Amino acid sequence: MQTALKSIAFAITAALLAIGGARADSLTPVQKANTKTAGLAPPTVLSPELYQWITSQGTTALENGSTDFPYYGYAGDGPQIPAPGDVQSAFHNVEATKTEPDKNTYLVLPFQHGPDPDYNYGLRFLFQGHENGAPDPATGARHGLITRINLDADGAHRVTLLAAADKDGRSLPLIDGSTWDPRARRLLFTSESGTQGGVWQATVDFPSTVEDISGVFGRGGYEGIQNDSAGNLWILEDVGGPRGFVNNFARQPNSFLYRFVPKDRADLRKGGVLQALQVTSNASPGQPIVFHAGMADADILSQDVKDLHTCGQVFPTRWVPLHDTDVDGFAPFDANALAKIRMATPFKRPENGQFRPGSFFREFFFDETGDTDSRTQAGSQYGGFGSIMKLTQPGPSSDIGRLTMFYQCDVEHSGFDNVAFWSSTQVVFVEDAGDTLHAQRNALDSAYLFDTTAFYGLASTPAPVRILAEGRDPSATLDSALGGQPGFQNDGDNEITGLHVSDGDPTVFGILGARLPVPFRFGWRVFYTQQHGDNNTWEIGRRNPLASLF
Repeated sequence: MQTALKSIAFAITAALLAIGGARADSLTPVQKANTKTAGLAPPTVLSPELYQWITSQGTTALENGSTDFPYYGYAGDGPQIPAPGDVQSAFHNVEATKTEPDKNTYLVLPFQHGPDPDYNYGLRFLFQGHENGAPDPATGARHGLITRINLDADGAHRVTLLAAADKDGRSLPLIDGSTWDPRARRLLFTSESGTQGGVWQATVDFPSTVEDISGVFGRGGYEGIQNDSAGNLWILEDVGGPRGFVNNFARQPNSFLYRFVPKDRADLRKGGVLQALQVTSNASPGQPIVFHAGMADADILSQDVKDLHTCGQVFPTRWVPLHDTDVDGFAPFDANALAKIRMATPFKRPENGQFRPGSFFREFFFDETGDTDSRTQAGSQYGGFGSIMKLTQPGPSSDIGRLTMFYQCDVEHSGFDNVAFWSSTQVVFVEDAGDTLHAQRNALDSAYLFDTTAFYGLASTPAPVRILAEGRDPSATLDSALGGQPGFQNDGDNEITGLHVSDGDPTVFGILGARLPVPFRFGWRVFYTQQHGDNNTWEIGRRNPLASLF
């Protein structure tokens, strides 16, 4: 009986998808990116089948805002726009620091609370850490915050400041990545602040209790963090390496892919083993591809790096242990330095990754951001513009696997950062090319859809489908113009970040990759943040194909 019901449910789902379904292969491509033009603030362009609306904008007042953080996207150290006649200088900033909400995590949770004890806070929430923030009074260093957008709330209760300090009163770091760990029942946040970075865990309800658990995960430039079905945590590191002396617009591969195997999946504080991925060379069989200290030029243009960025090459992989809390204790440690000592394989800034739904957590796609400079001597051949990699293993906890490049980036498709699967065979990667590359190619960022069944090494393979050409809001346009002024602290242009496709299921069945995503149906929703500038967070919807008939 149960099998029959599952078959009926599957048939109904397939029929619904066939009637104006949400597959991105039915989306009309956006033909070109928006140009970067001084003084112009072009709107974002989406595939015509899609539309978007703001869930929260940077100027939204936090319902429990503080002196440091009064607004969702603005710190309290200045006005939201420069006053008439105000002049930027090294000792005076003309506008407030933009807090830059980053990765989005969507959860449907009952019985949540907030600062107002008489308000019903609903069920649907979007959580973010912020990548920038106010100066710490004690150190002068900028510190971050954690916010919650209440998608069911009125304006006064729309965005809540969950935390700006940990349980010991220490200011939170600048935060990049986030995920929900359903077994530990904690939000996990990452900071890519190098030897000051790491992983922080936070309770989900208000007020949130935040703990630094870097004695377990180590210190590193951590960004993307992803669960698997076995309870492991996968972390990608974004640490730019040294520039070459000859190859002065390229950087040495310097970042690692980590996997943390917890001792107790319900309590990460009890420790476990941190591992890093090691890739075996094809040019020197049996030898790992490793970082060579003081040899940036040699590594940038090495045969191994070229092979890694060549379509069709397949590399054996294995996970090498870096730190075991049962043996090494709980003192914070430098994960990047240990990865180099243990001969793990460095990549060119692998910022984010996800498991392909339907692969049973055996296929992990991740990006390399690359050098984000059109002048890079590494070019496409040596990963200068980044790549998309595919790691395949027999299972999520397997110690061995194989790595191959899925897509070789070029100057027009470069700086890939956030990622989300749209279906079992379709994945969207978004750009964070940065102001320099925007100007060099006269093109702002885009979001691209890839077919994971395609082999992009063939000349006949169709190009990825652009489904979003990001614009530039007036605030980011102004910031881009102010970028050359002494002491100016905000980034120009906008960045696509926090792309997130989820139905908000807080159980193990809601881990990204556990079920096939169905955007815009059955509770599945799509979010992203237009970071920098106005710092608006958007939800994307799909137009009703039948609407034009009425």
